[in-house]
Amino acid sequence: MKLNPMLPLRFFLALMVSVLAASAQTPARVFDVRAFGAKGDGVAIDSPAINSAIEAAAAAGGGTVHFPAGTYLSFSVRLKSNITLYLDSGATLEAARPSSDLSSGYDAPEPTAGPPDTNQYEDFGHAHWHNSLIWGENLENVAILGPGRIFGKGLSRGASNRFDLTPEERAGGTKIDNALPQSAKDAIAAVKPGPFNYPGKDTLPAGVGNKAIALKNCRNVTFRDFTIYHGGHFGILGTGVDNWTIDNLKIDTNRDGMDIDCCQNVRVSNCSVNSPNDDGICPKSSYGLGYARATENLTITNCYVSGFDEGSLLDGTKKRRDDHIFGHGPTGRIKCGTESNGGFRNITISNCVFEYSRGLALESVDGALMEDITVTNITMRDIVNAPIYVRLGTRLRGPAGTKVGTAKRIKIDNIVVHNAPAEAGILLAGDPAGSIEDIALTNIFIDYAGGGTAKDAERVVPEYEDNNRYPEPFRLGKLSSWGLFARHVKNLTVDGIEFRAVQPDLRPVVWLEDVVGASFDRSKLPATTGAATFQLKDVTGFEVHNSPGLPETHRPEKIAGEKL
Repeated sequence: MKLNPMLPLRFFLALMVSVLAASAQTPARVFDVRAFGAKGDGVAIDSPAINSAIEAAAAAGGGTVHFPAGTYLSFSVRLKSNITLYLDSGATLEAARPSSDLSSGYDAPEPTAGPPDTNQYEDFGHAHWHNSLIWGENLENVAILGPGRIFGKGLSRGASNRFDLTPEERAGGTKIDNALPQSAKDAIAAVKPGPFNYPGKDTLPAGVGNKAIALKNCRNVTFRDFTIYHGGHFGILGTGVDNWTIDNLKIDTNRDGMDIDCCQNVRVSNCSVNSPNDDGICPKSSYGLGYARATENLTITNCYVSGFDEGSLLDGTKKRRDDHIFGHGPTGRIKCGTESNGGFRNITISNCVFEYSRGLALESVDGALMEDITVTNITMRDIVNAPIYVRLGTRLRGPAGTKVGTAKRIKIDNIVVHNAPAEAGILLAGDPAGSIEDIALTNIFIDYAGGGTAKDAERVVPEYEDNNRYPEPFRLGKLSSWGLFARHVKNLTVDGIEFRAVQPDLRPVVWLEDVVGASFDRSKLPATTGAATFQLKDVTGFEVHNSPGLPETHRPEKIAGEKL
């Protein structure tokens, strides 16, 4: 029997016709918010219509809730499982301002998770999710997609503000009463703070929203392509969110850009975050869930963080000012911490740019592990504090008996920094109760402002920060070295680094204190005439090899105090 050569092609064409016919008979599950009564005129409150569209999509088994071009003034939008919010080109979801008496506004903050006393370990902002423009809890298979905008105009940044004026309103001289009603202030004042002074000043009453997007205990989540402007206390707060993709977002905001808290299997890529008054991209592991949970298996890649004036990244002007709400210059960085009850494990940060911001910070201060961290291919420009800051501390904000955590197996490679400040170089600050271990600094170039004096070199740097040991480099004051300060460290490898100071600096280039095992190879560490290259204090096992201008050194013994 001879086969017809046209039979396979005919079969394929028939199959394709059948598939196309079937798809034509199955309407796409797209739920247009206007079909549910949303006006999109920037005047009417559209959240009831938006939530009706979400409920309809959920009842149908899932679907896409579509926002066509327009401005949708809204209070709390409640996500459901198997739902995608799609903000089309020209679409803005705008946070409405609550009424003066708070009779209309955002969903009330839900009760604190876990045992009743756990709110004493976490601030108000990290412990509630429902008081947000968009929120979801215990969901799966959800997405928010762009290219539209989320504008948190009516959100509070905390500190007992009902909302904050936008940069445009401030520039235009807008005068408006944004203070909380006296009854709300009295209720907040009546809150008895715990031993760590939490829930603290960011406590807000029902009706006030403080986050653009908040998710708790969700999985299989995708955020892509949209913009957040003026996002409140948090542009994005995700706590206990697993299998989360965050890609191609632009965030220009008045406090934190995105907080990735107690989350696992997260991929952050191609995002630009400008946050002059708080952190840009911030992995955390708080006690907000009522128990400790690590943030792990996280990658952050191809991202840009900065601290220009709010809104000036989006409009391209990149304006700078000095009146940042927390002082000490802009923030806008990538930071693991400060909240660190559950810890950080298997974290990779790569191919990122810092501009006009604080430097990279890795912090474990609440008794948790910080292990297996890789940072590579980073450029920084106009950094206002320590370009690299690794802190193992004893704030220990957690249940009684919490002990110092760990910071180990950390590799920081291929870093270029231009215009780092005189106050602090690379700062590795362990604790007498626990050392930073197995840390490698390789292929790093930093040019510093310099200008330190001989008196600065004599300064005793305190062990602990003020303000309840909240870890920030500036809290330790001006360091007694300008290139690298390392204290309470074991197994420090420094290879292929070069430091330069624009102005002569009379402090040592490197200060090592209570360090066991320090190896410097291929290092260019130019000291100012009359200043030391190394100040060694209680250092055991010190080596220098292949470093221009420095003698080959192998000192296995303990060095109590010596300048080299």
